Amino acid sequence: MSYTYILINFFTVIICFLASFDRRIQFNKHFGTFLLSSTIVAIPFILWDICFTRMGVWWFDLKYTLGFKIAGLPVEEWLFFYCIPFACVFTYYCFEKFYKLAWAEVFNNLIVFTSVIILAVAGLLFFNKIYTLLTVIVTILTLCYLHFIAKKGWIGKVSLVYLILMPGFFAVNGILTGSVIPSPVVNYNPEEFMGIRMITIPVEDAVYGYSQFLLNIYFFKKLNKNEK
Repeated sequence: MSYTYILINFFTVIICFLASFDRRIQFNKHFGTFLLSSTIVAIPFILWDICFTRMGVWWFDLKYTLGFKIAGLPVEEWLFFYCIPFACVFTYYCFEKFYKLAWAEVFNNLIVFTSVIILAVAGLLFFNKIYTLLTVIVTILTLCYLHFIAKKGWIGKVSLVYLILMPGFFAVNGILTGSVIPSPVVNYNPEEFMGIRMITIPVEDAVYGYSQFLLNIYFFKKLNKNEK
């Protein structure tokens, strides 16, 4: 049982890691770029995680971990911010390399404006729920920056790949929130989120993951461009 969380991280990343060395993909050449870009994104999200854990917004059942903690977080949680982004960035990299996804760019405006409106309404309705409110603010700021300031045309492509990744999201987050194990690895304070769950997963988790995915792709692309 104590290996549950570390095995979730391992099985999330292992296939993508091995496939990275395939001569048709060669994602291994970008390991350094990925580590740097994912660290840039991980820093604020880990600080968020540490604060919310201390505030009791969520907490971890340590019987599913190895028992080692850093700044109040299980070491597996720190690895989560590298393993999950690795699988996501790798998947996006492969889709962009082997498939023509330019058609998805026509949905950029629709995705951004619809998302911002829905998120803003959720934020106003549940402003007293700190997980909901902060997730809404971060995601709105991320979308607005990428679309209106950085003027990135790939939001539609990233959103499409994120939808494709949803089965993996449900598998990983489902286990963490107790879908197929006796009790959750991650427990949420019902006073701090909307209470809407997808099976056992708070809907905020999907939005949280979306903003994290967008930022990982942004910095990965930016650093790759700088290297070239």
